[in-house]
Amino acid sequence: MTEEQAIKSTVLDYFEGWFDGDAGRMERALHPQLAKRSPQADGTLEDDTAETMIEATKAGQGTRHPPEKRGFDVDVKEIHGPIASVVVHSQIYREYLHLARTDDGWKIVNALWDEA
Repeated sequence: MTEEQAIKSTVLDYFEGWFDGDAGRMERALHPQLAKRSPQADGTLEDDTAETMIEATKAGQGTRHPPEKRGFDVDVKEIHGPIASVVVHSQIYREYLHLARTDDGWKIVNALWDEA
C-alpha cells in the first residue's frame, strides 16, 4: 500500500465510521491528541477531541444523515515525510485534515470543518 492509499484508508475510517456509527473505525483513524474545531457565528470555535468524537460516533450522531448524502471525495494535497494534508468534500461537510504517521499508521491530528 502506498502512503497516499494508507492516508485515504485512515480518512475512510473517519468518515465511514462516522456515518455508520462505527466507533472502532473512528478510534482507529484518530490520534489520541486530536484537535477538531469548527468556527461559530460568534467568532468562537467549537472544539472536539478524540474522546468526544468516538463517543458521538458510538451514539450514532453521524447515522442521522441519509445514505444518499453520505458520499465524499478525499483529496490528498501533500505528503511530506511523516505529515500530510487532506481536504474532504461532501454534501454535508467540508474538512481540512492534518495527519501524522505513527507506529500505528496514519492518524488524524487536526481537523477544521464546517457544514457544506
